[in-house]
Amino acid sequence: MIPMPREDAPLWQDSEALECVATVPEAPDVMTFALRPPSGARFHFRAGQFVTLDLPVPGGNVQRTFTISSSPATSAFITVTVKAQPDSVAVRWMIDHLRPGMRIRAYGPAGHFHLPPQPDGRYLFISGGSGVTPMMSMASFLWERGEDPDIAFIHCARSPNNIIFRQKLEYMASRVSGLKLHFVVGRDDPYTVWTGYRGRLTSLMLGLMVPDYLDREVYCCGPESFMEGVREMLIALGYDMERYHQESFAAPAESRAELTEFDDVVPDETATASVVFSRAGVTADCFETDTVLGVARGAGLNIPSGCTFGLCGTCKIRKRAGEVHMVHNGGISEEDIAEGYILACCSRPIGTVEVEV
Repeated sequence: MIPMPREDAPLWQDSEALECVATVPEAPDVMTFALRPPSGARFHFRAGQFVTLDLPVPGGNVQRTFTISSSPATSAFITVTVKAQPDSVAVRWMIDHLRPGMRIRAYGPAGHFHLPPQPDGRYLFISGGSGVTPMMSMASFLWERGEDPDIAFIHCARSPNNIIFRQKLEYMASRVSGLKLHFVVGRDDPYTVWTGYRGRLTSLMLGLMVPDYLDREVYCCGPESFMEGVREMLIALGYDMERYHQESFAAPAESRAELTEFDDVVPDETATASVVFSRAGVTADCFETDTVLGVARGAGLNIPSGCTFGLCGTCKIRKRAGEVHMVHNGGISEEDIAEGYILACCSRPIGTVEVEV
């Protein structure tokens, strides 16, 4: 039996292997592993940090980093929650073979994606897939402090059955008033009822879920394409990106020097641009923050439109040349975008842009 840590127990050092003491299935191909030092040492980490596990897969050991999904308020053990992809080797080995009683080497904790030392702010957590794991650690820690937290928690999954930690999150939210949950799924599960949001996360959904998102500190984790979409959405909405934090699936930052610097296109309200309306033979000067629809109206041209926020698709036109910054709400397909179409109401010209109008 592994002893529980005493109040004066030393902190765990990564020279000591960790023992798996429990496994919990969370969703299809998702499992949580509880790990504890055999000596009874204590863990010390910040919510959102990760550990590196040395895994004895066939063909030789490999090292993989995993976010700690448990709360720092519990020092006796840590949990990591892993999701196997079709090409997974290390995670597949863990799910199929790592069982209570087995010991593995671990290193850390480390990482700079975590809550501040005094986490008394208002937070917006946005996650996709297994990117929910650091958010679970952060939310659990804020919940376990005994104070009513102020958290808007948005999680996106393929289907309701794939929502990791759903039952635990719903239990936590049922015990406090300040944790608000919002789930978005790509599709329903067969023969089940889903009354929440469907599709991809859009700025329209965000405004309905969290009207005060501009006043919150944002933490985001998920696939790279998911996080890129979130950043584009927040930039278009005027969010202060100095208050945006994200963790990458591919390479968690071990030092501040490794924190990601984004090369996102950000329209500049002082930068000039122009739109060439090829069929009308009109060129109109504007700023990068103007929409193509607004520029057309200012030039006396008519582009049919409806909602004006990228949902209905009425203002779809073909872009012949140039670059635009477009953040829509589902009114255009990826196939149309690949063929050069844009939505005039939510597309902003970067430099000179030519459209078929």
